[in-house]
Amino acid sequence: MPSKPAEEIAQLRETIRRHDRKYYVEAAPEITDLEYDRLLTELKQLEAAHPELITPDSPTQRVGDAPVEGLKQVEHRVPMLSIDNTYSLDELRQYAARAEKLLGGEPIEWVVELKIDGVAVSLLYERGVLVRGLTRGNGRVGDDITHNVRTVVDVPLRLSGDSIPPVLEVRGEIYMTNSDLVALNERQRAKGLEPYANTRNVTAGSIRLLDPRICAERRLRLFCHGVGYVEGLRAATHMEFLDELRGYGLPPTPRVECFGSFEAAVEHCEQLIGELHELDFEIDGLVLKVNRFDQRERMGSTTKSPRWVIAYKFEKYEATTRLNAIRVQVGKTGAITPVADLEPVELAGTTVSRASLHNADEIERKDVRPGDVVVVEKAGKIIPHIVRVEKHLRQHELPRFAFPTECPECGHRLAKDEGGVYIRCPNPLCPAQLKERIRFFAGRNAMDIEGLGDKLVEQLVTQGLVGGYGDLYRLTLDQLIGLERMGKKSAENLLAGIEASKTRGLARLLAALSIRHVGTRVASVLAGHFGSIDRLLAADAAELSQVNEIGPIIAQSVYDYLHGDFGRPTIDELGELGVAMSDDRAADEEASNVLAGKTLVVTGTLKRYSREEIEQLITRHGGRAASSVSKNTDYVVAGEKAGSKLEKAQKLGVAVLTEDQFENLLVQ
Repeated sequence: MPSKPAEEIAQLRETIRRHDRKYYVEAAPEITDLEYDRLLTELKQLEAAHPELITPDSPTQRVGDAPVEGLKQVEHRVPMLSIDNTYSLDELRQYAARAEKLLGGEPIEWVVELKIDGVAVSLLYERGVLVRGLTRGNGRVGDDITHNVRTVVDVPLRLSGDSIPPVLEVRGEIYMTNSDLVALNERQRAKGLEPYANTRNVTAGSIRLLDPRICAERRLRLFCHGVGYVEGLRAATHMEFLDELRGYGLPPTPRVECFGSFEAAVEHCEQLIGELHELDFEIDGLVLKVNRFDQRERMGSTTKSPRWVIAYKFEKYEATTRLNAIRVQVGKTGAITPVADLEPVELAGTTVSRASLHNADEIERKDVRPGDVVVVEKAGKIIPHIVRVEKHLRQHELPRFAFPTECPECGHRLAKDEGGVYIRCPNPLCPAQLKERIRFFAGRNAMDIEGLGDKLVEQLVTQGLVGGYGDLYRLTLDQLIGLERMGKKSAENLLAGIEASKTRGLARLLAALSIRHVGTRVASVLAGHFGSIDRLLAADAAELSQVNEIGPIIAQSVYDYLHGDFGRPTIDELGELGVAMSDDRAADEEASNVLAGKTLVVTGTLKRYSREEIEQLITRHGGRAASSVSKNTDYVVAGEKAGSKLEKAQKLGVAVLTEDQFENLLVQ
């Protein structure tokens, strides 16, 4: 029978491991840091009294006793290959076409992951216990860093859960948060030492240290994203694999999502790049992976890289400057966005004098104060944002920024989104919101009204000529000529541009209305599926959420707008003013399922359709628009100058349709 101390120690270890999992994996802690520290102290005291009961996988053994003599090289049982990458969306789409070709045109689910900017590692568990940690090295042989990996707070020394594989090698990334770098640099300053430049350098240096006690002080972290050698893995897809890892107490990379089409995955990538400010760790790109393991196996690898994965990278630039002030501006949806006024600094070949702070919570989380020295980053095409505050350079106490409680434009009481981070002006008649909405409505990706620039919008709203979208279509020549720098010819051109915008169609209109969560892609999907505003209005939130790529949050937002006190009158008014609310020539047709289960490829130049229009039409009638021809293709729609795709279709015996034949097929 086990002794009472042995039972107490075993119970304490299990309790601490459960709290580690709740904190690091599930992000749902149940106790305070103080309560956790008390549990750990109690365990240390029991183990000190009974040293014969100490085991290598105990939570107390995260800090090694003594330095190792040197790093040993160990061969990977499964090579850690590098990932092909691209900085171009066109090349990204070319990769997708090659992947689809490799799999004979069969549907592919695509996973999008954050590419963590840290140090790649391999962790080996045998019978649930951590036995080894290796760096990637040259892909074939890596350095043994087990002594340091054991100090990483969210690396479980023993896996939890049921049916743990007898052998499990997990691939992941060791990293440091920006918050921990700030704290580390404050400690460096206190010791009179030089601060560290960035999180990756600290991580790369720390994980290879010979003394694990120093590494433990750096508070490194882990995210898991891949699998190496394994015996007994149950997952058949990457998403299932990540769920399996969570069950074992291993922290997978956050914000991973799976998409049914490559275009949806790419759009999500563009959205994620704009949300980098929300992360407390650095990423140097996004990774797109084939979800199904059986498809990965068939795709195989080159000598350097797997064919089933690619990294979409973007240039990142950093600079250090001083934050002079924080001000706020009102957006088209009423969101109050804080903006940092900076001491001008060169960044990516341009002079940057301001950066977005995004929301009040971000100011609080990063502890940004006017007068601070800050690190500013620009990634991809997004506007600069503040990565962190260099607190070790804060010479004296600075006052915190007081976020306004009333709208700076209309004085309306501000309100925070329920369950969200944004503080908004709820007044839809707020002049600042109106100006932003009108600017957006007239933009190139929306109604594309030529000549309606920012300064003209400012005049139209300020002088009371435009109080909503509908007023644009009531403007007269006399009203416009009376404006500053507006001659008769310019006024006539603007009125012609406004009149032309009536014909843009349903997709452009939905994108222009500033409906929350609705961008050009979502607008196109909705217009392609429903075809007309009447059918869209007839759909409830449940029906909307069943549309591919929509989901419940977007569906509810669209429904609330179309049936709300602001949105529905807007739709009715624009309709009465002659704005087209159907999806081009197909809007009057009742969509059918005549193409259900069919895969079509469009090639060449068409006379009556753009590529986007005909692919929407295919989707609306239940079909799938693919980018490459295979034996699984049902039809190829060929226009003028059709090239290799037409030749391949003829070689494979795939039915080839003209535009007329395609339209006849839809009415059968």
